[in-house]
Amino acid sequence: MIKYILQDKKVIFLLFLINFFGTLYGYYWYKSQLSVTPDIFLIFVPDSPTASLFFTIFLLFFLFGRNIPYIEALAIITLFKYGAWGVIMNLLTLIVEGSIGWQGYMLIVSHAAMAIQGLLYAPFYKIKLRHIVVAAIWTLHNDIIDYVFEMMPIYSSLTKYMNEIGYFTFWLSILSIFIAYWLTIRKRGL
Repeated sequence: MIKYILQDKKVIFLLFLINFFGTLYGYYWYKSQLSVTPDIFLIFVPDSPTASLFFTIFLLFFLFGRNIPYIEALAIITLFKYGAWGVIMNLLTLIVEGSIGWQGYMLIVSHAAMAIQGLLYAPFYKIKLRHIVVAAIWTLHNDIIDYVFEMMPIYSSLTKYMNEIGYFTFWLSILSIFIAYWLTIRKRGL
């Protein structure tokens, strides 16, 4: 039943629109940080909108019955990673500050949806090991840019915990890569 719903063209198109506009909003949300980011790092700073961009591209191709495995691998890994990361960072902000406002709760819901949708479409991806490897390199490289070159998303109240967050993020990346491998390659026995 779920597979049928996920393959419905109306559902795919609706998800495409939601992700398209969510991606635009995500890049807008990063505008102040992007304005002070050195050009060489620009592509690596807006993590969540780039993850949803990968998924939006996948949905567009999937709508027309086509697969793009490198984008699919980037989508599943980064959607789960930054979806989970966004939920956890907003919850940590809530704990540290005592409140996060409506925008914080909206970010929790939208990031949870990011993580879930990327996993739900796993049976439809045509990913092979080489696609996972390239997406893993992108993801781990992004962690280095964020936490070695200090280009991570700005959560002012969590700044003092950047070392711990960087360590957590690295292991979240490893978990995301493993989940992508498990759901797309291992499960199919390829």
